[in-house]
Amino acid sequence: MVETLCDGWRGGGKLITCGNGGSAADAMHIVGELMKGFLLPRRIDKFRPEFVARAREIFPADVEYFKANLQGALPAVSLVGETSLLTAFANDAKPDLIFAQQIFGLGREGDVLLAISTSGNSDNVLFAVEVAKVIGLKVVAMTGRRGGRLRHLSDVAVCVPADSSHTIQEFHLPIYHMLCIAAENEFFSCP
Repeated sequence: MVETLCDGWRGGGKLITCGNGGSAADAMHIVGELMKGFLLPRRIDKFRPEFVARAREIFPADVEYFKANLQGALPAVSLVGETSLLTAFANDAKPDLIFAQQIFGLGREGDVLLAISTSGNSDNVLFAVEVAKVIGLKVVAMTGRRGGRLRHLSDVAVCVPADSSHTIQEFHLPIYHMLCIAAENEFFSCP
């Protein structure tokens, strides 16, 4: 799971997350841990020196402020927070394609989709996975014991040993925190 995500970032891709209800909250939480420092400092002068050099040329008065406050990021985006798009597409087209439409617009070969579904059978998540596979994204799934259809459509599936949604979600939290820690260590730890 970690290696699949890290391979995506190494290749210049991004992580895209989706889920419904509590899994939607998890999808956003994961992005929050990846797009800024989680446990390690992510100084941009150390990890993005080309940005600092260019900022010094273009905005010399602000470069020290940027160095002190911007943090290295692992590119990640959640599909659950675009309220205007989600509601417009659900109203004007097909609600079960709300994530698939965003994958179609944002997804590129080399990206990774992290699909979260406690049942593994959420239609909107499954359609997103199908569109992702057509485009060439790798798919990582987090689901419950049975895994549903999601388990079989994914390149990597983590099926936790639980059957009720709330318990599945409790298992997911330490798994994705571990994933964020491992990725952060891979890209931002100092030798």
